Amino acid sequence: MREIVHIQAGQCGNQIGSKFWEVISDEHGIDPSGSYRGDSDLQLERINVYYNEASNGKYVPRAVLVDLEPGTMDSVRSGPFGHLFRPDNFVFGQSGAGNNWAKGHYTEGAELVDAVLDVVRKEAEGCDCLQGFQMTHSLGGGTGSGMGTLLISKIREEYPDPMFRRKAFLHWYTGEGMDEMEFTEAESNMNDLVSEYQQYQEATAEDEGEFEEEEDPQQEA
Repeated sequence: MREIVHIQAGQCGNQIGSKFWEVISDEHGIDPSGSYRGDSDLQLERINVYYNEASNGKYVPRAVLVDLEPGTMDSVRSGPFGHLFRPDNFVFGQSGAGNNWAKGHYTEGAELVDAVLDVVRKEAEGCDCLQGFQMTHSLGGGTGSGMGTLLISKIREEYPDPMFRRKAFLHWYTGEGMDEMEFTEAESNMNDLVSEYQQYQEATAEDEGEFEEEEDPQQEA
């Protein structure tokens, strides 16, 4: 079976991700406790694509839930399928990103990203044949946009071969008359911004290396 690891980041990503698990659990006949309550063997076909089967016969989503503040995680836990997820797959901070992309990508998000990758790695290593990763996040806010893009780059660096599918959302602009092309353009602009930041970091590192090389002869003299 070719398994998928699902990641949901930020408030929007977790809200959409939670709904995703409600829908897919209903399709597979899985109740909020993780027990199979379906009426057809067809519902259990390919269930291992998204679920791990626990020793007690219950099904657990192969999901990693991420946010930089605990409020979203509390909302997921109190939701109809909140007890379906592994408790140690909730990874969250305390300060939040304050709708700031840079804080999500370079400061608060960067401090939490290793803990998230540890959980992602654990889920990936538990797969017999990892197909890829699926991620839901927003292009707004700080966690979904900033930490979301950070996670994508880290996961692609560590797992270059598996498929990566992402769903990015601009949730609060939907009432402003934006069409599909504007959503695509906004996502492209965000990717360009990330690329520019990375190029700036690489250029800065190269300049620092050259500066240190120039200083060495003076120090020896």
